Amino acid sequence: MQKCNEMAALDLTSFWENVDTKCTLCSRIPADVGSRECVLGIDEAGRGPVLGPMVYGACYCPSNLKDKLKNMGFADSKTLTEATREKHFQGINSSSYIGWIVEILSPNYISNLMLRKSKYNLNSISHDSAVGLIEKLTTNGINIVEIYVDTVGDPAKYEVLLSSKFPHMKITVSAKADSLYPIVSSASICAKVARDHAVSDWQFPEQGLVSKNEFGSGYPSDPVTKQWLASNTDPVFGFPSMVRFSWSTAANILSSDALQVKWEDDDGDSTSSAKITQFFTSKSTARDQVVNEHRYFRERYLSSVTCL
Repeated sequence: MQKCNEMAALDLTSFWENVDTKCTLCSRIPADVGSRECVLGIDEAGRGPVLGPMVYGACYCPSNLKDKLKNMGFADSKTLTEATREKHFQGINSSSYIGWIVEILSPNYISNLMLRKSKYNLNSISHDSAVGLIEKLTTNGINIVEIYVDTVGDPAKYEVLLSSKFPHMKITVSAKADSLYPIVSSASICAKVARDHAVSDWQFPEQGLVSKNEFGSGYPSDPVTKQWLASNTDPVFGFPSMVRFSWSTAANILSSDALQVKWEDDDGDSTSSAKITQFFTSKSTARDQVVNEHRYFRERYLSSVTCL
């Protein structure tokens, strides 16, 4: 299980160390939580955009204090201004009884999962992220007894899934949960603030090759976003790391503007079979060669095989 980076304030340093994967950040356990029974809320931010990460967020507090959240002005993060979200996040982060955790899923991480041979759709990614957050918190000693989740997909099926994994917890999965339950509203705020910080401060590994001009809302229907995508398409390597290349908007641009690739087995009419040993490099040859591998291969831990 990926380690949670505990922090006193939202710091994305550990995410910037590798923007091609996912990263979990969390608050320190608040002083008033201890071993008390807690209620947990879960929501996400950035599910639809073609740019930037998707962030899953969760907030928790002692069950007997959850009514205090009703007076804190929490609401669905999409209905709040950026300044109001930041103010609420600071209030959550400094609270003695509210804790938070977020998982930031990078664009490349999402797209690589969605395009792998065995399909892994966005709903499944979302469900697994929510399950992972619950597991991390319980592993850290948070005594969760009640969970409220803003649904992804069919709420009844999602609730059954979570109940099967956490049978001793009372679980409610609902549409618009971020508007109905303050604990989910607070989770929505944490997720949105983390995503906003990631997008506004995005650190491009492709330094000097990417235009940092205005890229709009990041949603596929935004003309400014589409223009940014079109002007930042490399004909060979495709898009910068900020782009979810599995989205149809990105795929359409690649089809029209990027070089087409023909794979060796596309014809499917070859009558001769290559020996498997032809794909291996001798040990002596491998030792004699110094290869400056592209970051694509380094980040995915791909290397040439030298022996069977």
